[in-house]
Amino acid sequence: MTDLVAFLATLHPLSQGLTAALLENTVQEALPARHLLLRPGQVARRVYFLETGLVRGYTLLHGREVSSWFMQAGDFVISIVSFFTQQPSEEYLELLEPAHMHSISSEGLQRLYNEFPEFNYIGRRLMEKYYVLSEQRAQRLRSHTAAERYELLLRDFPTIFQRVSVQHIASHLGLAPETLSRLRGRSGPPRAERK
Repeated sequence: MTDLVAFLATLHPLSQGLTAALLENTVQEALPARHLLLRPGQVARRVYFLETGLVRGYTLLHGREVSSWFMQAGDFVISIVSFFTQQPSEEYLELLEPAHMHSISSEGLQRLYNEFPEFNYIGRRLMEKYYVLSEQRAQRLRSHTAAERYELLLRDFPTIFQRVSVQHIASHLGLAPETLSRLRGRSGPPRAERK
């Protein structure tokens, strides 16, 4: 819990009351790799903070998995549309590594917003951060070449090839695995990649 409290305190000082309420409303979980936090048709009722681990968000398109995003330690994980509309999800949230995390329910989150004005500021800062990340991903797919998308991903997530399969990375970049292999061949592959 200290990682979560410390991270939130970087966004805004936490009162003792808010810290205590976070402890009351947050559940600690340790889950194995390949565990699905969410499947299509389920309603996302929790938001997760990763202390350790790696999560992939993906959808199925014509029977193929298309990776939308990857989140790692220090990130919040959520199916945004499903969580905020409380409608069934269209995406999967899958742990790619064993994870330790804290989660809070939709109801618990609303309680914190209602009882602690400073938590609204924290929530707004987090929404801004993840909205910007979402827009950046969309812009890269629309306006960058395959080589540029690859270089930006390596800049933002230098250890990705050690932690994520080439298939998942290729689908995230909107590339065929063969195209990704050619790009990597030009710049030299990172060592100890995952198959």
